[in-house]
Amino acid sequence: MTSGLRRDLYAVAAAALLVAAAALIGWSLQRRDGSLRVNWPPLLAHWEPHLGPGTPAAVLVAVAVVVHGPALARRLAWRTLLAAVWAAALAWTWSLALIDGWHRGIAEQLTTRHEYLRVIDRFDDIPATLRDFTAHILIDTPDNWPAHVAGHPPGATVTFVLLDRAGLGGGGWAGAFCITAGTTAAVAILCAVRALAGESWARRTAPFLVLAPAAVWVGTSADGYFTAVTAWAVALLALAVTGHRPRWTGLASGLLSGLTVYLSYGLTLFAVTGAAVLLLGRERLRPLPYLAAGFLVVPAVFTVLGFDWWEAYRLLVTRYYQGAGGVRPYGYWVWANFACTVLITGPAAVAGLRRCGGLLLARRGRLTGPPAARLALLTLSALLALLIADLSGMSKAETERIWLPFAFWLLPACALLPGPRVWLAGQALLALLLNHLLVTGW
Repeated sequence: MTSGLRRDLYAVAAAALLVAAAALIGWSLQRRDGSLRVNWPPLLAHWEPHLGPGTPAAVLVAVAVVVHGPALARRLAWRTLLAAVWAAALAWTWSLALIDGWHRGIAEQLTTRHEYLRVIDRFDDIPATLRDFTAHILIDTPDNWPAHVAGHPPGATVTFVLLDRAGLGGGGWAGAFCITAGTTAAVAILCAVRALAGESWARRTAPFLVLAPAAVWVGTSADGYFTAVTAWAVALLALAVTGHRPRWTGLASGLLSGLTVYLSYGLTLFAVTGAAVLLLGRERLRPLPYLAAGFLVVPAVFTVLGFDWWEAYRLLVTRYYQGAGGVRPYGYWVWANFACTVLITGPAAVAGLRRCGGLLLARRGRLTGPPAARLALLTLSALLALLIADLSGMSKAETERIWLPFAFWLLPACALLPGPRVWLAGQALLALLLNHLLVTGW
């Protein structure tokens, strides 16, 4: 066993101990006073071993990607690889979701009392509702919004309103939209890695993006959709700063970045990854005017329609502490959140990040040289954004869902690992165990 592999296994063992500590201590706290507000710490889930219609397909997809994924990723033409990755990610995510069946796994997920679809009928007049949006954020206001509607800017809800008006109403269509959109994040991240670190590293990343344990929560939650929007915003910026039609890709990145901050307040932290992308680009300044112009469009539209982002965020902070956020103990979640991150990114990501950190230390912070160093900077920027989110105190629990957009950017670290089939098997096994032993809240 090489010293590098030995250190990888030590890192994975430490991560497993973190998860075990979060579970054991969490169970004790939850039984004592119920303050964690989750049924299966550190995840919002409950124990229910089960099989489902998606089980055979999930196992088949996992075996196929483990056995053939690395070789196909090396051999396929680039555009064919992108299509294959999206198709495989779709198959993996759909099959995982269908382990819980169509209704419980997909159609009912976005229709519960906390979700966006519960308020579709209140958006008959979208401008009027946006003008009045902040008046219903606090719990003690008349007709207060459900938790997820109050907890996000209205871009997320408006998306589902527009789907409904297009004839795609109800939980089934909403779930299908989130899965279909969410799985494109794998394609976006591959494009970004190729632009910033080279095609070889992107190809090594591809199978890990397919078999991400995070797919358990992409199917089905709106955060899967958010993951795709942010991934494409970063990917287009990566293309812009590396000279791929910088005007158009910069403008498109700006448009999606503007939409991102109207989907979730926390996604403003993607500015950290955006800064890393600018640092890695050859043409850091040329796309900036187009990026800025595109970024202003969505905020301008929502502002003209009467929505005040800053006032809504101020009220959200109050609402957060009126609800579960005011009860959940910071002292537990400030570290247990990372146990959730281990579960959604898997042992391969833990070992890969260990190698990224080692590379950072070896180069003494000089990360803009070799392709592997550039890959490390990209992934570590996402980890830094998660650390900021964690310390803010506004991410206490449910981070297996909330942190999906950031977690996917940790997966390129897996490309640094030798022997990918063994690591892929570990990723797939973790996802299958999570989805077959637990019923998650999303």
